[in-house]
Amino acid sequence: MTDDTDILLQVRDLRIAFRVDKKNTVEAIKGISFDVPKNATVALVGESGSGKSVSSLAVMGLLPPETTIIEPGSQVLFDGRELLQLPPAERRKLCGKDIAMIFQEPMSSLNPVFTVGFQIGEVLQRHMGMSKREARTRTLALLEEVGIPDPANKIDAYPGQMSGGQQQRVMIAMAIACEPKLLIADEPTTALDVTIQKQIMELIAALQKKHRMSVLFITHDLGLVGEIADRVIVMRHGEVREEGSAQQVFGAPRDAYTRALLHCRPTLDSRPVRLPVIDDYLSGRSDPLAVLPQRARGYAADDENVLVVENLAKSFTLREGLFGKRVFHAVKDVSFTLPRGKTLGVVGESGSGKTTVGLTLLRLHRATGGSARFDGRDLFALSDREYAAYKRRIQIIFQNPYASLNPRFTVGQILLEPMRIHGIGAGEHERTKTVQNLLERVGLPAQAFHRYPHEFSGGQRQRIAIARCLTMKPDILVCDESVSALDVSVQAQVLNLLQDLQDEYKLSYIFISHDLSVVRYIADRVMVMHHGSVVEMADSDELYRNPQHPYTRSLLAAIPRLA
Repeated sequence: MTDDTDILLQVRDLRIAFRVDKKNTVEAIKGISFDVPKNATVALVGESGSGKSVSSLAVMGLLPPETTIIEPGSQVLFDGRELLQLPPAERRKLCGKDIAMIFQEPMSSLNPVFTVGFQIGEVLQRHMGMSKREARTRTLALLEEVGIPDPANKIDAYPGQMSGGQQQRVMIAMAIACEPKLLIADEPTTALDVTIQKQIMELIAALQKKHRMSVLFITHDLGLVGEIADRVIVMRHGEVREEGSAQQVFGAPRDAYTRALLHCRPTLDSRPVRLPVIDDYLSGRSDPLAVLPQRARGYAADDENVLVVENLAKSFTLREGLFGKRVFHAVKDVSFTLPRGKTLGVVGESGSGKTTVGLTLLRLHRATGGSARFDGRDLFALSDREYAAYKRRIQIIFQNPYASLNPRFTVGQILLEPMRIHGIGAGEHERTKTVQNLLERVGLPAQAFHRYPHEFSGGQRQRIAIARCLTMKPDILVCDESVSALDVSVQAQVLNLLQDLQDEYKLSYIFISHDLSVVRYIADRVMVMHHGSVVEMADSDELYRNPQHPYTRSLLAAIPRLA
């Protein structure tokens, strides 16, 4: 153990439960203990529900007091002070100045009606006693330090006028404003592009060294922290499963769950016919990957094309000022083919146009140029009545399963509704039987039919969304970032499901993602987009082995590598 004088944060036998109702509680944290040394980065890793975020909120004092039970004997010591015993006013002063936190979703954490300069300045005025003029000067320096372009203008911008990466940099600037001793980063890169993710990780590492602060980095992705963590703590179901140096945990993990987290995520050098999942490792098999053959990928000369897109273009007219207008070209001259039973991966950063391509193909946006021939008919030239016959044959799985399912409908109603609209099935009994079969097919229990979306996890909701698409018996599925927000183990389950469905039904996928490791696993051909244009397209093995365009090489270089 490290000498106590070198420890900044000590968590000892922390036990936390939450009141479900007047009689029942659920235990979220089950006696965990760990240390965060001074001037070091500790990664707290685990899936959703493991207790990692609850632990950090307990340190910050942000758990709701009316439903939270912190068991006697629990200790959280910061610089020798027992945080759990501090009066609320002292706790707020300490957590605003000496302990700071970067939250997962910057757009939910930043106030949309105040400028970013005002929000950072408020921290400086409250905790550092600065005047407005002093706070503004310091804010400009902070924005420059975290890499915000043109800080003199961005200081007066609102959060909604900034990209996701810039919003997260503002959150980091706010967190380091008072030069805290401990920075807690709770999933700060989950929704960001791979290149922006790398920039944020490098920024946090650089700031940690410059300010000699300690960092508690919380994530569900072990691979993400391989380059910055000194120590790694792996949590599951409210317990610490493994703890050690980054070199030990990545090089020789002792716990089967740690090995599972490392290997569930797709890699660039392997493409097994199915991805291993957590249960494969916890069942006792020594090396689940060793028994899995590799899957071949790529287009073939005799493939039957189900969709041929030529010179697709989409523009938007934007207002500027009171009377001004500007045309924004979101997609420019995009052409590709999609064979039956194959997957086209579409990659690029936010704003590259990849999602606009998918939405335009479904006519959720109206194309401003080009054609999309499906079964010999140009989808863009069809009238609304003519297109109705094709609508069910091209379906989309959206990124956010929380927002794409009606919370007031049961799962049965959600799946039956599109079948009724399109007249699929001879009657209600046949439709219900089809839905029940589909629920079983996507790995959900029969009783899911009568339950509501909020009763399911994120991975289960995505399975419901996939089942809803399958009720239409589609030829093409557009998967728009459909696994990007999922834990690595749940992501592996959904990717295996998509592959099984493709093998069984000969579905064709347009798989849109910023995660190049996932795309390499599932795609036969990859189309790289940048600023609305296609900069490179090739079979996946060739593109990853020998990328031609500098932008493609930069994307590949930004993929997290283990230590």
